[in-house]
Amino acid sequence: MSNAIRIHGFPLSGHSHRVELFASLAGINHEVLTVDLANGAHKKDDFLAKNPFGQVPVIEDGETVISDSNAILVYLARKYAPSYIPTDPAEEAAVQKFLTLAAGELAFGPAAARLINVFKAPLDVDFTHATAAKVLGKIEAHLEGRDYLVGDTPTIADVAIYSYTAHAPEGDVSLEPYPNVRRLLTNIEALDGFVPMQVTPVGLRADTAA
Repeated sequence: MSNAIRIHGFPLSGHSHRVELFASLAGINHEVLTVDLANGAHKKDDFLAKNPFGQVPVIEDGETVISDSNAILVYLARKYAPSYIPTDPAEEAAVQKFLTLAAGELAFGPAAARLINVFKAPLDVDFTHATAAKVLGKIEAHLEGRDYLVGDTPTIADVAIYSYTAHAPEGDVSLEPYPNVRRLLTNIEALDGFVPMQVTPVGLRADTAA
């Protein structure tokens, strides 16, 4: 695909999925290249030259190479889909707050609980479930009377929290107590260009996404 953004990712990584999802929602010309994590492709020199941390996703946009899923979302929105990142300073700050939440409490809660079940990660089940309840409760309360996290239209904040929230049940974290959260997921899934993340088998490694 000429002039396409190249997304180096992995089908079972929510970090990868949020980038692929955004590229699809925003209509950005892209191709997805699967990194063979099981055979250590993310630790080989050619991949480490793109991301020295050895984690997916990584994008290549011509000569520009960017890693870290949230950084990639900001880059792609700024360059190709500005409607997904507000220009109002207060709303942009709100988006950044949810990017931090996605990298923090969401990663240590629902995402980590999923890592235990799917990837056999040696993490504390009770801690991940308590953190999941805390962060999902925050999102639930924030969404009261709202269709999206920030403003009246979808932003990269919604994309950043979607993948690991939608797949929280794979970590035995139920979404039943959170009707507003489930409504947000449904709203995102109804957008043109939505692509789902693959349902996950078990027994893979857990140190490969950021």
